[in-house]
Amino acid sequence: MSVKLEMSEDQVKLLKQKIAEHKQKPGPLMPTLHDAQTIFGCIPLEVQKIIAEELGESIAKINGVVTFYSRFTLEPKGKHVISVCLGTACYVRGSQMVIDEFKKLLNIGSNQTTEDGNFTLMETRCIGACGLAPVFTVDDDVYGTSSPKTAREVFAKLTE
Repeated sequence: MSVKLEMSEDQVKLLKQKIAEHKQKPGPLMPTLHDAQTIFGCIPLEVQKIIAEELGESIAKINGVVTFYSRFTLEPKGKHVISVCLGTACYVRGSQMVIDEFKKLLNIGSNQTTEDGNFTLMETRCIGACGLAPVFTVDDDVYGTSSPKTAREVFAKLTE
């Protein structure tokens, strides 16, 4: 699903204000990108152009950083972000079945957002909870020793 970002003048003004603050210190790019992600919910090309111009950097450099780090996204994420770990420990303990269950429940693929904008389903490689494998997160909540049944139960609570 590709969504056109609506940028308000206030958001652009706030971003430029944050950039001006970050330019006072060494290494302003990463803090600027974190602020942009918070302000807009994503960092599409339109936002990258503003950052490039304000920091005097190339759009290629900005885009390279945005697309390298999983914290940043080019498109808005859903109201709830479900991330299923597919790292080794989680995978061998059944996380593929968990993500497959979420795909059926949400009727989307990995790294996609539902049409209503309520859910984004993400694949992750490791969240550092290998002892609880398989693991998934919903927003800031972690669900360990999960199964397709856990996925259904959590999804039911989210859609009540």
